[in-house]
Amino acid sequence: MRGRMSVPIIRAATEADIPVITAIYAHAVRFGTATFEIDPPGDAEMARRLRDLAGFPYLVAEFDGRVRGYAYAARYRTRIAYRYTLEDSIYIDPEFHRRGMGRLLLDRLISESAERGFRQMVAVIGDSAQVASIALHCAAGFRMVGTLEAVGYKFGRWLDTVLMQRPLGDERTDVR
Repeated sequence: MRGRMSVPIIRAATEADIPVITAIYAHAVRFGTATFEIDPPGDAEMARRLRDLAGFPYLVAEFDGRVRGYAYAARYRTRIAYRYTLEDSIYIDPEFHRRGMGRLLLDRLISESAERGFRQMVAVIGDSAQVASIALHCAAGFRMVGTLEAVGYKFGRWLDTVLMQRPLGDERTDVR
């Protein structure tokens, strides 16, 4: 139907999504600075990463029956005192950038993380030139908390890391 645009479906990722997730991530590794990874991992490694995040939100955005983006929340740090703090990651098929898919994924990631009892979410944004990612996180309620200057080296240049943070749910709630 001309003039009518489909709405992405946000759902939990499954192992069947791994080939598309791997392809989206491989493009980000090869051509972008959102990740400081240099060599794109294969399907087996991406499937292992998905399994390692069991119990954490790991979502895909499906548009017209095909996965076009994904996002997940993982422990910010492994030490026990950080157990209520997550770090988010969002990757979108380059053909679908700037269509609102990242915001849909991030909003759902935030709500699912809060429902699971997590208290804080940290965005570790590779490259301070990632203005779209910074704007997305600002729009979703994150605030700037710092910039680590020249901590990564990729594509022949030094890159910053931008740190942003937002509370999840009722941050006054006692921990379990």
